[in-house]
Amino acid sequence: MPDTTPLVIIGAGPGGYTAAFHAADLGLAVTLIDPEKNPGGVCLYRGCIPSKALLHAAKTLNETKEAGKIGIETGTLTINLDKLRSWKESVVAKLTGGLGALTKQRKINYIQGQARFINPNTLEIKKNDGSIETIAFQQAILATGSRPIHLPILTPSPKVWDSTAALALPRIPASLLVIGGGYIGLELGSAYSALGAKVDVVEALPLLIGGTDRDLAEVLIRRLKKNFTSIMTGTKLLAASETSAGINATFQGADGKTFLRTYDQILSAVGRQPNTEGLGLDKAGIMVNPGGFIQVNAQCQTTRPHIFAIGDVTGQPLLAHKASAEAKVAIESIAGKTAAFNPQAIPAVIFTDPELAWTGLTEAEARTKGLDITVASFPWLASGRALTIDRTDGLTKIIADRLTKRILGVGIVGAGAGELIAEGTLAITMNATADDLARTIHPHPTLSETVMETAEDLFGHCTHLLKTRAR
Repeated sequence: MPDTTPLVIIGAGPGGYTAAFHAADLGLAVTLIDPEKNPGGVCLYRGCIPSKALLHAAKTLNETKEAGKIGIETGTLTINLDKLRSWKESVVAKLTGGLGALTKQRKINYIQGQARFINPNTLEIKKNDGSIETIAFQQAILATGSRPIHLPILTPSPKVWDSTAALALPRIPASLLVIGGGYIGLELGSAYSALGAKVDVVEALPLLIGGTDRDLAEVLIRRLKKNFTSIMTGTKLLAASETSAGINATFQGADGKTFLRTYDQILSAVGRQPNTEGLGLDKAGIMVNPGGFIQVNAQCQTTRPHIFAIGDVTGQPLLAHKASAEAKVAIESIAGKTAAFNPQAIPAVIFTDPELAWTGLTEAEARTKGLDITVASFPWLASGRALTIDRTDGLTKIIADRLTKRILGVGIVGAGAGELIAEGTLAITMNATADDLARTIHPHPTLSETVMETAEDLFGHCTHLLKTRAR
C-alpha cells in the first residue's frame, strides 16, 4: 500500500479546481485527478465558455444586421467558420492553459486519468498513458460533473448532435431541430440561428423555460419567435429516421395529431445526468438518491464523512458557480472550519439575446409558499440607457416581503441581465430591503438604474413611471 495522500479530488471542473486551489492556499497537500491535460472540466472545454463564445459571435452578427436602423449601413456579411472555430478554441486554450499554470504554481499533484474507488480509503487510477496507480487517501472530494442525456429514440449518427458535438461547430446546417426548450437548447439554437440555420425548437412541456416567471420569459420568447422558424410546445418527438434527404422527425402535437418534418441536423438538449458510473461508489459505501445524484449534507459530506461531493453530481441546480461555492464549503470543512452550504440565493442566467436572469424566489414560488409579497417591475422602454443602445426589450422585477420590504427575489430580462443580477443576489444575501436598493445611488445612464427604480416603485414612487406598478 502506498503512502496515504491527505486530500484527493476527482474531477477538475469549476468545483474540482476551485477546491484544489482553495485547499492549496490553506496549506493542504492536494492531488487532483482528471482526464484532460489541464483543469477546466465540461464548463471550460465543452460547456459554459465555448457556448458563450459562440453566443458572442451570434450577438455581434445580429447587432451588425440591425445597425441600419441607427444609420450604420453594412454590406453582405460573410462567416468564416474555420476562423470562428479557431477563435472559440483559442479562448478555451487560454483559460485551461492558465488553470494548468496555476495548478503547477500551487504545487498541486495533477494526474491525468480516470479514478475509481476500490475501498473507502483507496483509489485506483487508470492514467491516460495506460498505467495503473493506486492511491490511499485520508479525505476525498468527488467533483465529476455531468454529461448530456441521450434520448433512446435517437440513433447515434453524425446528423444527431448533443451539446458537446454542437459546440465543436462542425458545420452550419441548413435546418436544425433543437429538442428541448431549456437554457442549453435555447442558447445553442440562438447561436446557430444567427449563423444562418433555420431552427425549430420542440418542447414536450406546455411552456418554454419552465420555472421562470412568465412576464420575464415572454420578453425572451417574443424575440425567439422572430429568430426561430418554429417553436413547438406541448409537442413530443415520437421518432427520427435518417434518410438521404436528412432526418425525418415525427411529432405528436398537443392536440394528439402527428405530423412529419425533415431536418438537416438534430440537436438533443433535454438535460444532463450525473457522472457517477464507473466510480466504484458501492465499494466506497457512498449512497445516491433515486435520480442518481450523490447524497450530501450541508458540509458536502457523503454518507462516508471523509468523502465529500460537490457540483453537478450532488443535484440541482447544475451550475458552475454553485459547484465553486460548494467547493469552498467542503475545503473549509476539511480544514476544520465551521462551514455550511445554505445559500439564500443562487443566480441563474440564460445567455440568449436578450439574456434572462433570476435569483432568490420567483413570484410564482413566493405565491405558492403563501408568502405575503409585493411585486414591482420596470419596463426598459422607460430607461434612457436602454434607448441609447436600442435595446428596450427588457424588464426588471423585484419580489419583496409586503410588510418589511425585504428583497426575496429579483428577475431581469434584457441586454446584460447576467451581469446585473449579481446586485440582486447580494441584496438577498445581505437581507437588504427595497429601501436599501432605492436609496443606493446608481450611475446614470446605466441599465443598473432599472433596479433602483423598480425598488422605488415598491413605495409608490418611480421617477420615470407616472403611476405605481407595484401589486
